[in-house]
Amino acid sequence: MSEYQYYEFAAVDRPLSGRERAELRSLSTRADITATSFVNTYEWGDFKGDPRTLMERYFDAHLYLANWGTRRLMLRLPAHVLDRDIVAQYCHGDSASAWTAGKHVIIDLRDEDEDEDGTDEWDLDGHGLLASIIPVRASLAAGDLRLLYLAWLRCVQSEDVADDEPEPPVPAGLGTLDAPLTAITEFLRIDPDLIAAAAVGSAPAASGEPTAAQLRTWVLGLPARDKDAILTDLITSGDSHLRNRLLRRYRAAHRTDNPAPTAARTAGQLLATAAELRAQRDRRDAEERERERVRRERSAAAARQRHLDTLTVDQPAAWQRVDELIATKKPREYDTAVQLLVDLRELSERDGDSSSFQHRLAQLRAAHARKPSLLERLNLASLET
Repeated sequence: MSEYQYYEFAAVDRPLSGRERAELRSLSTRADITATSFVNTYEWGDFKGDPRTLMERYFDAHLYLANWGTRRLMLRLPAHVLDRDIVAQYCHGDSASAWTAGKHVIIDLRDEDEDEDGTDEWDLDGHGLLASIIPVRASLAAGDLRLLYLAWLRCVQSEDVADDEPEPPVPAGLGTLDAPLTAITEFLRIDPDLIAAAAVGSAPAASGEPTAAQLRTWVLGLPARDKDAILTDLITSGDSHLRNRLLRRYRAAHRTDNPAPTAARTAGQLLATAAELRAQRDRRDAEERERERVRRERSAAAARQRHLDTLTVDQPAAWQRVDELIATKKPREYDTAVQLLVDLRELSERDGDSSSFQHRLAQLRAAHARKPSLLERLNLASLET
C-alpha cells in the first residue's frame, strides 16, 4: 500500500496577500495555492511546513489525513468571539488542545486511531472534507459549544482524561447534530454510542434562527451607546464575526431553556453508558439477524415443499428422467441425476413410502454396477436408509 497524506488549509476571514502566497510557495512547489487555500497531497516524502505555524500566521482552518490512521483538524477564531477559558474546559488532552496566538484562539483536534478493519484498503479522499466542516466556525463564534463538547468526548474515547473526571457544561442540541458537526464526528471517528450517551444530558436545541421582526424589536430596545459601538465596529473593524457576536448576544438575552441543573457525569460513567448502548444495539442486531435467518429458512422450506409437490404429480416421469441422465454417461448429468434422486427420496419420506424408493434405488445400483463414478456420487449422497 502506497503512502497517502493530504494537507488542506483554508483562509476564511481574510484572503492571503501575494507576499503570503509567495511565502507558502517556498514550502511546496506542487501545492495548489490560491488566495483562500493551500492543498497538497503526498504519496512519498513529507510536507516541509509546520501546520501549527501556518495556522498561527495565515489560515483559519486545517485538515490533515494520512492512510496510516492519523486525522487532524484545526480551527482558528478571533479571541474576542471565542473565550480561551471556555475552550480550556473542553480541550485539555492529546486529542483536543488549544492555544492563543496573538489575537486568535486555535483549537487542535486529533485522532490517531489505526485503520479499524486492519486491511490495506484505502478509499478516503481528503478533497471536500474541510469544506463540509468549515461552517462550524461560524456556529462556534455564535455561541454553539457543541464542537467543544465533542472535542472533549474525543479525549474521553482516547482515554486522555481520567474516568473520574466530571464532564464540562453540556450544550443543548447534542442529540440533533447538524451536517458540519456530523462531518466532524465522522472524520474524527467519535463513537456514536458515546455521543448518544452524552446527548441524554443535553437539552433540545433552540428552534431556528430569530426572525427579522424579532431582531428588529431587540435592536430597537438596545441602549444608544450599544448601537453606536456596533456601528463603529461594523465600519472600522471589518470584523467578519460581528453578526455571530450579535446573534450570540441576542440568544443570551432571550434564552428560555433553563433546565434544572443536574449532577455532572464522569468520563467513566459516559463510557459505561456508551458500552451499554452498544450492547443493546448488538442484541437488537443479533435478534434481527436471527429473525432474518428464520425467515429465510421458512421461505426455503416452503419453496422446497412446492418443488416436491410439483414432483409428486408424476413420479414415474422423474424416474425416467434419472435413467435418461445416467445414460448420457456425463459426470455433470450424473450430478443432476443424483440431485433428482435426493428429491425423490425426500418425497418418499414425506409420503411414508421409503421402502418403495429404496427398492427402486437398489435396482438402479444393480443396473449400473459398472459405473464407478456414478456409484461414488450415490454413496456420497447417502441415499440409503
